[in-house]
Amino acid sequence: METKNAIAALTALGHGTRLAAFRLLVEAGPAGRMAGDIGAALEVPPATLSFHLKELLQAGLVESESQGRNVCYRANFSAMTGLIDYLTHNCCAGSPVPDCSPRSPDCAC
Repeated sequence: METKNAIAALTALGHGTRLAAFRLLVEAGPAGRMAGDIGAALEVPPATLSFHLKELLQAGLVESESQGRNVCYRANFSAMTGLIDYLTHNCCAGSPVPDCSPRSPDCAC
């Protein structure tokens, strides 16, 4: 992932509603969720939700699929993994702790 893409993704996730929507979609897995279900779960009006989902789409964090008059949204798991990889690429590179990793209990990261 390039820095500009990481910035776009982090900017999109930097709003409470967008972060909550993205987490709902991650939780839903590959099946995703319909826009109306996301709005109901987050108690967000349709126009507001549309604005926030558009931001997540533009950042590449979600994908959409029209299903008749409805739209299903899914988390883009490869983009999410790419962002995590970007953020942790050099994790613990300067650490004196051997085998330090973000999930290691010995890591101060």
